[in-house]
Amino acid sequence: MGSIESERTTVGWAATDPSGILSPYTFTLRNTGPDDVYIKVHYCGICHSDLHQIKNDLGMSNYPMVPGHEVVGEVLEVGPNVSRFKVGEIVGVGLLVGSCKNCRPCQSDIEQYCNKKIWSYNDVYIDGKPTQGGFAETMIVEQKFVVKIPEGMEPEQVAPLLCAGVTVYSPLAHFGLRGSGLRGGILGLGGVGHMGVKIAKALGHHVSVISSSDKKKQEALEHLGADQYLVSSDATAMQEAGDSLDYIIDTVPVGHPLEPYLSLLKLDGKLILMGVINTPLQFVSPMVMLGRKSITGSFIGSIKETEEMLEFWKEKGLRSMIEMVKMDYVNKALERLEKNDVRYRFVVDVKGSKLVDE
Repeated sequence: MGSIESERTTVGWAATDPSGILSPYTFTLRNTGPDDVYIKVHYCGICHSDLHQIKNDLGMSNYPMVPGHEVVGEVLEVGPNVSRFKVGEIVGVGLLVGSCKNCRPCQSDIEQYCNKKIWSYNDVYIDGKPTQGGFAETMIVEQKFVVKIPEGMEPEQVAPLLCAGVTVYSPLAHFGLRGSGLRGGILGLGGVGHMGVKIAKALGHHVSVISSSDKKKQEALEHLGADQYLVSSDATAMQEAGDSLDYIIDTVPVGHPLEPYLSLLKLDGKLILMGVINTPLQFVSPMVMLGRKSITGSFIGSIKETEEMLEFWKEKGLRSMIEMVKMDYVNKALERLEKNDVRYRFVVDVKGSKLVDE
């Protein structure tokens, strides 16, 4: 790989302040080491958490910031210790690019729960350099955090799976909810929600989509194959559906009441939170106690789970529903995402975009 002394520069699109407007930005990649993979980015999905980060919604943003953590690209070079990947291979990179490797989560192959994990952007790498994401020409990533993509999968289809897909797959696997015949609810039909419907249906579950209005009813039932559509404000329908679900995947990324959804769960049912919400959520304790119900959370998935989920996705012949955009449309795409105006995931064609005016 390139010598340690020679730094590489690349071009990305970065936010420079909490307005979240992205524009071309040239920056230096970190030095490469023996375990690193140098990747040319082909595609990158746009996730709702990218919006939170570029707009400093969580009060932790550092600028300039190149977002993007659903990255699919081509291996350009590998370090001498890299054994899992070879030049020319199409690979993936998700939300993490580092962890301590010594703690219990790291030793248990669930490195996403490491307290010293390093985010793929808006973080600082072990060498002190800021990490930058996939809205850029190239990235350097340690091989442990690079994902193998099964042969024959379309790269632009894979991008949303590296965050949205594994975010749903991981809790279903961990909580023993993979058996067929279960009844599941998907609350919120955005990028993660649409993955939830597809994965749950492929596992043989009866799937209810729960939404705040009926505007996505036809899509949920006809295009995604859900079995039932519940409008949360329809008190009669919600009451009739009470005590019927084994689990609910709650993807809503803004504050919302939990009680209406807790009442849908059976005995020992689980409400699994996935939306990044920076305001407290409320419920009265008998809602949980009287059905031995759990409110829990889950965070993305490990590299191991991601690779397992990609194999599952390929085996079942599933497809993501994506809208491809070029980088010069990315600000409009983010604006539309904020209004939930996307079916169901934007994917930026980085390879086919002119990242900087000549």
